[in-house]
Amino acid sequence: MKKEPFVTLEQLKEIEKTYPTPFYLYDEKGIRENVKDLKEAFSWNKGYKEYFAVKATPNPFLIRILQEYGCGCDCSSMTELMLSNEIGVKGEDIMFSSNDTPAEEFAYAAKLGAIINLDDYTHIDFLERTIGYIPETISCRYNPGGVFQISNDIMDNPGDSKYGMTYEQLVNAYKVLMKKGAKRFGIHAFLASNTVTNEYYPMLARVLFETAVRLKEETGADIQFINLSGGIGIPYYPDQEPNDIRAIGEGVRRMYEEVLVPAGMGNVAIYTELGRFMMGPYGCLVTKAIHEKHIHKEYIGCDACAVNLMRPAMYGAYHHITVMGKENEPCDHIYDVTGSLCENNDKFAIDRKLPKIDKGDFLVIHDTGAHGFAMGYNYNGKLKSAELLLREDGRVQIIRRAETPKDYFATFDCFDILKGLVD
Repeated sequence: MKKEPFVTLEQLKEIEKTYPTPFYLYDEKGIRENVKDLKEAFSWNKGYKEYFAVKATPNPFLIRILQEYGCGCDCSSMTELMLSNEIGVKGEDIMFSSNDTPAEEFAYAAKLGAIINLDDYTHIDFLERTIGYIPETISCRYNPGGVFQISNDIMDNPGDSKYGMTYEQLVNAYKVLMKKGAKRFGIHAFLASNTVTNEYYPMLARVLFETAVRLKEETGADIQFINLSGGIGIPYYPDQEPNDIRAIGEGVRRMYEEVLVPAGMGNVAIYTELGRFMMGPYGCLVTKAIHEKHIHKEYIGCDACAVNLMRPAMYGAYHHITVMGKENEPCDHIYDVTGSLCENNDKFAIDRKLPKIDKGDFLVIHDTGAHGFAMGYNYNGKLKSAELLLREDGRVQIIRRAETPKDYFATFDCFDILKGLVD
């Protein structure tokens, strides 16, 4: 699969006249088409709902697009709850899935009427002490332990994960919660990250469906929804085949018919909490080559750095790079593409075959729409970039301005560092 930018060189040149690089750019058309495909893939389930993982791309302008299609918000912190509330996502349109949760966050989630997804058995008493009651609708997170694999391929290792309850804890949790007033239950699990296979979600669904049937038999709990969480990934490499969301939805439907329907649970709603799948391919980081260096290796220095996109530095993650205007030129140069941080891992690419790059060239770093801007930081006093939305009609809208030194120094209340400086 050839990776092609959703923006042209001519458009970038025009955008730069108003918004200097680096900046994030998101594709409204792609986002809308993707969420429509997702909803169609799960339309067989009457109660289906996508709770977008706010952590992936916490921008209210983008979340509002998803909100138009009935999506809720999956939140894991106070500020994510506040963001969701501000744009009108309230009540059970919010799923609050957190761990090691401070009391004030449980209290605020309860105030908003969010569905609280408990990560640990001990959180039952903690929640009750915090808010004074147990909500009538509540969910629990399951961790089956061991490894999760499809055929001979190990997808991930839940046994090493800090999240969720054992099955025995889950049974006890449901029983205790019912005694404390809970009436409607959900079950949730996240067993693997960024899977690029149509088999993961159906296999996860079978695990959760069979667990739900056992829980109902052993506790009598009214299980109203099963949350398959996230884990549907995207093809970061050009030679990877993307997931087929319709095939995935059909696979989950088959498991539903095989496991839940015969057990008299054919009215259970299916929820998802997708982040990377919803936004990842529809965002890119646009940067410019500003330096070149010829020592033991060939380096191209950009005006973006790991502050703007930390995944390559943190995980060694691959992000494809397009040199704009040179898409058809041979990739006959080998570069490390770097940023300016005082860290040697501040590299977007290592030994990457690319066309000859000249200073001033635009570089589009692909698939940064999720866990890109959101993971930014301010090391070396670097400032976060602007976020822009490429509208369906070709207009560009700013949806987050770039940070300024004033933003960076705002929390130093006892110093007037900016005195005499011009904004």
